Amino acid sequence: MPGSGTEFRSDLDPTPLFDPRTYLDGVPHDLIAELRARAPVHWVPEPELMGWEAGPGFWAVLTHELMNRVLRDPGTFSSHLGATQIRDPQTAEMLEFVQRMMLNQDPPQHTRLRRLLMRSFTPSAVLELEATISARAERLVSAVEDRGRADFAKDVSAELPLLTLADIMGVPTQDRMLLFDWSNRVIGYQDAEYAASDVFDPATGTEMARRSREVRADIRPGPDGRMPDPRSREGLADMYAYAQDLATYKRANPGSDVVSILLAAPDDEGGITNEEFETMFFLFAVAGNETLRNGMPGGMWALLRHPDQLGKLLADPALLPGAIEEMLRFIPPVVHFRRTATRDVELGGCRVGAGDKVVVFHVAANRDPAVFAEPDRFDIERSPNDHLTFGAGPHFCLGAHLARRQMTAMFTESLSRLPNLRLDPARPPQRLLSNFQHGFKHLPVIWDVTRAERVAA
Repeated sequence: MPGSGTEFRSDLDPTPLFDPRTYLDGVPHDLIAELRARAPVHWVPEPELMGWEAGPGFWAVLTHELMNRVLRDPGTFSSHLGATQIRDPQTAEMLEFVQRMMLNQDPPQHTRLRRLLMRSFTPSAVLELEATISARAERLVSAVEDRGRADFAKDVSAELPLLTLADIMGVPTQDRMLLFDWSNRVIGYQDAEYAASDVFDPATGTEMARRSREVRADIRPGPDGRMPDPRSREGLADMYAYAQDLATYKRANPGSDVVSILLAAPDDEGGITNEEFETMFFLFAVAGNETLRNGMPGGMWALLRHPDQLGKLLADPALLPGAIEEMLRFIPPVVHFRRTATRDVELGGCRVGAGDKVVVFHVAANRDPAVFAEPDRFDIERSPNDHLTFGAGPHFCLGAHLARRQMTAMFTESLSRLPNLRLDPARPPQRLLSNFQHGFKHLPVIWDVTRAERVAA
């Protein structure tokens, strides 16, 4: 226990909340519910596991009210002091590096970068993005509709956020699979399938991509035989090299994409530096891709697991906006985010000490019975639905609108083009090995193909 102590002790072991292997079977909602019923905040140890060294432990925040309080008070609960992942960076240099990212900053530094970014999402830029999302969703679903089966996570939904991000960032379409590779390496580095991901063909990419691949070839194991941590600059040196090249190109050849607008911000407004752009590129390439890439298969899984709700939606497509909000509540793609206490503070009956880790669990707040009636029930007509999937406070997700727009397009096309859509009983879903992102690597689905379509195929 931390030196600050606690007024509550539990004989119920909360350690599975920290262990990535727990989430291979899904979020431990029964454990969370029992813990929350005993107290809103619990001390969780960080034992040595899966090659991780033991850590000092953290406070797990399990209620909607306290998660809101923590996220809306950066003065007390800092994103900057220890960054926003449970595990501490391995070295002081690594901490200093990740602290430059907007995700790991507090006001006023965070406010300046967020303002610049928000201004870059001009109405015309957003309209241009939205105009292509529906067409792309239609193309992706059309490409599989005559098969009768597909991996929804890999074959259908994965490419939509990649293409949208490529548009936002001005990344050439032929380089988009680099984004896929980078996000896999960061989010899934504990998962053997994701950690070894390399689907990009350098022969099809730009010169920037080829230079990036040359840098990647120089990323080698250290004296201990391990590859550099992918959350460090060394571990993603190829991505940062690409970001530098892209920034140089966009400053000389600006377009209508969000990144060109961002890089062109005048200096009297605190124009963004190339170093700041590198870290913002990381935020786009990883957070902007992975959350939605997990959110769409998760939402589909929830819908197909509840055929009564699917039937309602098929009978009345106007229920789709509410259905998407319920998908986001029921199976949020982000499990948790960390803050660090800047001072001694009372939280949920616990005495949290300055420097203690405070970790808010989205998966717990979204099923808090104090806010959601029958929280374990999937109800596409739930109203109100005050979920915290996109966070709260100064770090509320900037991409929330575009995420909803992409989910709307993908579910509209999937449910209208794939009749009698259902989970494939012969091929079970496979979840990602991660305690941060809750997602499906594979979500096999099947549907009916009409006789006419079979003949045409």
